[in-house]
Amino acid sequence: MNDVVLGIETSCDDTAAALVDSRGNILSSVVASQLDVHAAFGGIYPEFAARAHISAILPTVHETFRAAGLAPADIRAIGVTRGPGLVGSLLVGLNAAAGLGIGWNKPVIGINHLRGHLRSADLEQERVKYPATVLLVSGGHTLLAHMKSVTEIELLGGTSDDSVGECYDKVGRMLGLGYPGGPVVDRLAMKGAASIPFPRPVIHKGLQFSFSGLKSAVARYMDSADNTPHEDIAASFVRAVMDVLIRKSRLALKQYPSRSFVIVGGVAASPQLREEAATLCRKLNIELCLPPLRWSTDNAAMVALAAFDYLNLSVLKPPVADLQLAMNDF
Repeated sequence: MNDVVLGIETSCDDTAAALVDSRGNILSSVVASQLDVHAAFGGIYPEFAARAHISAILPTVHETFRAAGLAPADIRAIGVTRGPGLVGSLLVGLNAAAGLGIGWNKPVIGINHLRGHLRSADLEQERVKYPATVLLVSGGHTLLAHMKSVTEIELLGGTSDDSVGECYDKVGRMLGLGYPGGPVVDRLAMKGAASIPFPRPVIHKGLQFSFSGLKSAVARYMDSADNTPHEDIAASFVRAVMDVLIRKSRLALKQYPSRSFVIVGGVAASPQLREEAATLCRKLNIELCLPPLRWSTDNAAMVALAAFDYLNLSVLKPPVADLQLAMNDF
């Protein structure tokens, strides 16, 4: 049996499948995008997302095998996102994986979406040296964690309200930049001056995050200062975000000795964050580990790689569809 796992990811809007080996090599990856479905709403419309997944899931899986030149008999297991995410979207992926697992006589392993992101830095090549401190910044989550190994994870702090990615998207909408807003806000910020003193929420309060106050401050400023160039608003917003993320990351790295600083999630694609994290790691003499840009956002390859963490426990025997198997909170 080949050491290959099929990953299925349907936590939000895109239907994704990938075939990955135990070394993180990606044999194929196929994504059915829903960007056109949701663009008019300025965000994800959950009911439409679930319906689109139903139409796309089996063709996406079929194309993934075709692109890799493999058949279901060639895989060891199926890894599928079990949450967190949109309930309707998750159910499509979970039910499809469970059915395929029964039909193919393969184990089906439910993967926490965040664990998938934590493993994304090792896609295409092994990068992470343990122990490692991880900053996960995505559209739905912001957290710091300490990893002694791939199976030993301690949550250090999370956000009490908005995630960084959510804040980016909402500020992008305020600026009339469309959806998704994150990459466009970063590009616009490069053209402006960070001249507006937006707040740095809870910057001095340990390893917890809060971004709703920053989002509200941007909204209030735009209501009262119509003539400020949007470039300066974007630059000032991004500066505030970077100050919070880098300060708290520095604190975590000093409190929890690490060989690697790992940044994952969609916001890991931010050029500003990558540059400032590289500067921080040079000062602390720690290795910076980033996923390749295309694997920073939600993808099925990271789900497949995370499935190997469970398979290596040697507790699964096909046909098992243990969609709730978990190691601690991840």
